[in-house]
Amino acid sequence: MFHLLDIIGTMAFAMSGALTAMHKKLDPFGVFIIAFVTAVGGGTLRDVLIGRTPVGWMMNLQYVYVIILGFGLAILFRKKFDKLRTSLFLFDTIGLGVFTLIGLEKGISIGLHPIICVALGTMTACFGGVIRDILCTEIPTIFRREIYATICIFGGIVFFVLKKLNLEDDILYLVTSIVIISVRLMAVKFKWYLPAFDHK
Repeated sequence: MFHLLDIIGTMAFAMSGALTAMHKKLDPFGVFIIAFVTAVGGGTLRDVLIGRTPVGWMMNLQYVYVIILGFGLAILFRKKFDKLRTSLFLFDTIGLGVFTLIGLEKGISIGLHPIICVALGTMTACFGGVIRDILCTEIPTIFRREIYATICIFGGIVFFVLKKLNLEDDILYLVTSIVIISVRLMAVKFKWYLPAFDHK
C-alpha cells in the first residue's frame, strides 16, 4: 500500500503542477517542467539531506512515467477541469496527505528522531509546491496565511500517536492521510488561517 500511496501522491502533485502552469499560460515544455518539479522537488531535497543518492526518481523510472502520465492527463482533460482552482486544490491536497507519509517513513527507516521525521514529512509534502509557486511567480502557499505546512506537522504528530497503538501499517497510513486531507479541506471550507504580521 505504501508504494501505491507514493504513486498516487506523485500523480496528484504532477497534475497540480501542470494545472498551475496552464493557468499561467506556459507552453507545453514549461507545463511539463512545472509538473515534474512539483512531483519530485520535495522528495529530491529530502533524499539529498538524508544522503540517499542518486535520489529515488533517478533509480526508479516508474515515477518519471507517472509524472508524464499526469502531465498528459492534465493537458488532455484540461477543459474538463472547468473549475481550475478547485481541481488544483484537490490534487494538491491529496499530494499533501500522501507525501507527508512518505517523508515520515523515510525518516523512520533510517532511525531518525520523530521530530526530524515530521520535518522530513513536511518538507517532502511542501517543497515541491514551493518550487512550483516560485517558478510560476507566486508567493509559495507555505509562506501565506493558509494552513498548509502546519497540517503536515499535525499529521506527523497524529502518525506517531497512532503508531504507539500498534496499528497495522496500512491502517496507520490510511488514517493519517485521511486526517491530513480532511483538516486541509475543513481549513479552506471554514476559512481557518494563521495570523499574518502587520508591517506597521
